[in-house]
Amino acid sequence: MKSAPAANTGSISSAVLYGLVFVEGFASLGAEVIALRRLVPHLGSSITVTAPTIGFFLLALALGYQAGGRVERDFLARVRINFVIAAALIAVGLAGPVVEALFAHIRPALVAYLIFIVGVLGPIAWLLGQTVPVLTNLLRHERAGARSGAALYWSTLGSFLGSLSLSLLVMQWLGVSAAVLACAVPLLALVPVLRDPSALSIWRSLPLPGVVAAAAIACNMLLPQHIETAYATYRVAPIALPGMSDARVFRINNSAASLIDAGEPPRYARYIERLRALLLDEMGFRDKRIAVLGGGGFTLSHREPLNDYVYVDIDPAVREVAEREFLGTPVRGRFIAADARRFVADTDERFDAVVVDAFSALTSIPAHLVTREFWQGTRRVLAADGVLFANLILDARLASPYARNLLATIQSVYGQCAVEILFRDRPQSNVLVQCFAGPPPTAPVSYTDERNGADLDILRSR
Repeated sequence: MKSAPAANTGSISSAVLYGLVFVEGFASLGAEVIALRRLVPHLGSSITVTAPTIGFFLLALALGYQAGGRVERDFLARVRINFVIAAALIAVGLAGPVVEALFAHIRPALVAYLIFIVGVLGPIAWLLGQTVPVLTNLLRHERAGARSGAALYWSTLGSFLGSLSLSLLVMQWLGVSAAVLACAVPLLALVPVLRDPSALSIWRSLPLPGVVAAAAIACNMLLPQHIETAYATYRVAPIALPGMSDARVFRINNSAASLIDAGEPPRYARYIERLRALLLDEMGFRDKRIAVLGGGGFTLSHREPLNDYVYVDIDPAVREVAEREFLGTPVRGRFIAADARRFVADTDERFDAVVVDAFSALTSIPAHLVTREFWQGTRRVLAADGVLFANLILDARLASPYARNLLATIQSVYGQCAVEILFRDRPQSNVLVQCFAGPPPTAPVSYTDERNGADLDILRSR
């Protein structure tokens, strides 16, 4: 077979070249997965965040393909420097403390997001996107189609394995910082392979990768790191609040999820205290089954032995984190690691009460948990006389489109529900919605001067 003309090929075999494009695919899509995860605490995980991020990544990748196709010489040198710079951007730019500092100091969040895309994720995709068209020049095939097809196969295979292994294995067991290192280290490890034929060049190629490796370890292992899992970032911090003694807050994705203090008995977040009062005092719940969708800090059942609780949260690690870092005691109740919507769709259990307390970031409920289909699922798992409670964060006037539409969605399933605003002096407030199971009521009819059936309705209601 004829060999394609190449410059600086050295003795690199086709197998090694395929390995290079495999690692490029692994690292590039891995960087995208990590970037989406890093954005969750600051912007949430809705489609309005993930779709543009993927779009910008693909645009930068396409520009990288174009730039790589224009390279005419020094192919290995070009890939070498690209790998080093991309590894540096992954190791430092995707490190938790760096992303946290970016969004903490740059306002509004949209500006920080654009800086993140233009300064970190976009350049990573652009640099690594050049790899396949550049190294295709060195592959030994008679036809250009065979060369490019083989290169794209190994690159895409690397992307496939990178997305699965990082999200399902590395992040789950070792954390997001480990995933960052898993993307950066292979790129640096291949730099010596991309050396010029001279023996001296390997020593010239080592110092810069060594500096990048040191920066990777410092940013992802030595700097203070938040508690991270594949699903969320957790932090427990002291907070000074009126009427609370040595209070601490449990933050999930930068949002205050739970509060507890050192008093006897302990004080909790206001909405938790209100829920406990409703369930235990006003409704007299005893020996009832209560499902809580969204673990948070697990304070609803803290020191509450009168009822049976089932907590459902998508993150398998949240219970251990809450017990170790926040509560200091085992969680009271059974824990199920599952998506809330999947749980209400699949379970055969029935509950006397369902409490929806699931948030992602920026005080927002995950988008798939606000739809009519989800609320129908919560109604399905309620006992015949069961009650639904939903903790929402809405504007105190309930005037925003989100507030009006979300409440209308819930009441389209349950009929009229009680709505209690807990903080009327704040722009955003906890809003407790209470709905009851049972057949949906008939559509309401407005009273008018011409047809006023109020008196008759009062008699029918007695």
